[in-house]
Amino acid sequence: MLMAALACVLTFATGCQNGEAKIDRSPLPMAAASPYICEHIPLKAVELMTGVHDPLVRGYFDLTVAGGLGDGSCAAYRRDGERLKVLQIGLTPGGYPGEIEEQLEDGALPLPEIVPGAIGFYFKDTNSKNNAAYAMLVRGEAEIAIQLNIGVAGRDNAADVLALMKLIAPRLITDASAPSPSPSAKTPPAKTPSPSPKG
Repeated sequence: MLMAALACVLTFATGCQNGEAKIDRSPLPMAAASPYICEHIPLKAVELMTGVHDPLVRGYFDLTVAGGLGDGSCAAYRRDGERLKVLQIGLTPGGYPGEIEEQLEDGALPLPEIVPGAIGFYFKDTNSKNNAAYAMLVRGEAEIAIQLNIGVAGRDNAADVLALMKLIAPRLITDASAPSPSPSAKTPPAKTPSPSPKG
């Protein structure tokens, strides 16, 4: 009787361990749908790519400022322990196509044309122990940056930031971001260097 009970306990414990180790490799949704965080970022996509259910969220986007280019940020955090930031998304009116070109030359993968006239890159940081991945898209002066600080081990983290960009860029890039006639004549703004795929 005791042995049978012990066997049941061991079986139950093993099942729990297997459940904890299971990785949800479901692809991110193909279309943006509610609920959203920060009004524009699909919660389901955030949960899948970070592995954090119902994350703490801070930030917002205002698409009416900067001449309609928009500005803002959205960050998602774990609810337990030190409440680490797992995902950061930024929209700025200081986009510069030359930054994209530099990253592509360093080995980043090019984004497909998610919105007309936009260019971008994405990559997974091969030196990261936290499965970090990055993506950036620029059209005219509008720029979206995605930083997956802590991704899910076993998922394609680069594919996750690409899929998230496909979901949010059409929502955040406005008509005001159409490129100027002579974008090459612009002086690049001073800004913090982006992570490089070369590490």
